[in-house]
Amino acid sequence: MFRNPHFETRGVAAEIPYAIRHFLWQCVNAMPKPRDYLQVFQLSPCGPFLRITHSSEEPIYHMEYLLLYDEPLNQKIYVIDSEDYSTMLLASEY
Repeated sequence: MFRNPHFETRGVAAEIPYAIRHFLWQCVNAMPKPRDYLQVFQLSPCGPFLRITHSSEEPIYHMEYLLLYDEPLNQKIYVIDSEDYSTMLLASEY
């Protein structure tokens, strides 16, 4: 799961910097198995940091990251695996 071609929607490409998108893909790939087909990332400002909360429902998974980042981002992002490919999209695009 998630070891297939990765795609990103136009919204993600336009609103989320490449370094953050790359970090999110790394988070998904580094997760223990088994993995849920739906991964959820909440990005929110936290002082001089960007807080990234990564979660999934089945099995339950929760991880938080703080990255030193000077631009405020406040977005929910989904990463969905369909076996043939994985797609990263903004929650507003779902």
